[in-house]
Amino acid sequence: MILHIDMDAFFASVEQLDHPELRGKPLVVGGDSGRGVVAAASYEARRYGIHSAMPMFMAKQRCPQLEVVSSRKGRYGEVSRTVMAILNRYSPVVEQVSIDEAYLDASGCGRLHGPPTVMARAIKADIRESVSLTCSIGVAPLKFLAKIASDMNKPDGLTVIAPESVPEFIAGLPVEKVPGVGKQAFQQLKRMGILTLGDVETRKASSLVERLGKFGYRLADLAHGRDETSVCPHSPTKSISTEKTLSRDTRDREQLILHLLSQSEEVGRQLRRQGFLARTITLKLKNSDFRQITRSSTLDRPTHASETIYEAARTLLVRQTIDQSIRLIGVGASALIADTTPQQTSLFADTMVHSDDWGKVDQAIDRITERFGASAVCRGSLAETKD
Repeated sequence: MILHIDMDAFFASVEQLDHPELRGKPLVVGGDSGRGVVAAASYEARRYGIHSAMPMFMAKQRCPQLEVVSSRKGRYGEVSRTVMAILNRYSPVVEQVSIDEAYLDASGCGRLHGPPTVMARAIKADIRESVSLTCSIGVAPLKFLAKIASDMNKPDGLTVIAPESVPEFIAGLPVEKVPGVGKQAFQQLKRMGILTLGDVETRKASSLVERLGKFGYRLADLAHGRDETSVCPHSPTKSISTEKTLSRDTRDREQLILHLLSQSEEVGRQLRRQGFLARTITLKLKNSDFRQITRSSTLDRPTHASETIYEAARTLLVRQTIDQSIRLIGVGASALIADTTPQQTSLFADTMVHSDDWGKVDQAIDRITERFGASAVCRGSLAETKD
C-alpha cells in the first residue's frame, strides 16, 4: 500500500502556528502589493472562495478583514525538513514531491509499524506532536489513488481505499479528480461524453490518444486500475527557477533587464548551493493579458555562474518583441548535471578566463550572503532600484 501525505494549508498553517493572534482568522500568504497573488490560504479564508494563485485585490474584495502575511520560505523549509524526517522513520522509501507533500511506500514495514492504516494514524500523531500541524493522508494500492484519497477529507483527514474497493471507486471517480486532467483535457473528455473513469474504461485507448495525445494511454491504464508509477525516493532536481509579478505592467526593456539581473543571481546561487551546472537557460514572460511566453537558450558549456545565466537571459529578452506590457518575468535553469561532472576544455581561452573570474566573484558573494543574508551585498546597478 502507498500513503500520500499532504500538509493542510501548509504555509498559512505555519503562520497561524507562529502567530497565535492569527488563529481562527481568514489569512493568506503572499504579496500585499496591488499586483500580489495568493500563495496559500487558510481554511478560514477558503470559506470566502479564496484560493492560491488568486489576485490579492480580488481576495481582499471577497474578505475585507483578510489578514495578509509575507512568505517566509526559510521557516517553511525548516518545518518541511522535520516532517520529511518523520516520514523517513516509518519507511526507507519516501518520495518528497513538494515542500508539503510526499509519498511513502508501506511495503515491508508492517512488522515495525503495523498495517498501513495504523501507520498512517501514527504518522499523523507524530507530525502533530512534533510540529503542531495537521496533515491529511490517503492510503491506497495505487499511487494516483493515494493522492486522490488524501484530498477527500481535508483538513486532518485519513482516507483508505482498500484493494477490493478499487474497481468500484474507479468506476465512479470524476475524471477532473484524476491527476493530470486539467481544464482543457476535462473539456475534451466532456465533449466525448466522458465524466468518470468508468466512462473512460468503455472507450478505446486510440480514441483517447486522438484527443489527448500520449496522456490518453495513461488515462486508459488508470481506468483499468493500472498504475505502474512507483514511489521513487530522492527524485533528482530537474530545474531551478524564480519569477516575479511586477508591481505594475511595463514595456520598459531596461527595467525588465534589471529584474533579470537579480533573478539570474538567485538562480546561480541556488545552482551552486545544490551542486548543479545548467546547460539550458529559459526566459519566462507573462503579458498584461496573461498570455505566457517562454524562450530558451542552450549554452556551449554548462554553468552555475550568475553572469553567464544573466547574459543568456538578457540575450533572449533583447531578441524578444515586446508588443504588450509585461506583468511577470522569470529566469530558469534546466538540463542540470552535477558540478563534479568532468567538462571538456573550451577551445577559447578567453572564455575560460572570463568564466573563472566570475566564478570567483560568485564564490565570494555566496560566502557573504550565507553569513549576513542575501541583502548584504548586491550589484551597484541593483542598489537603488525598487519595484
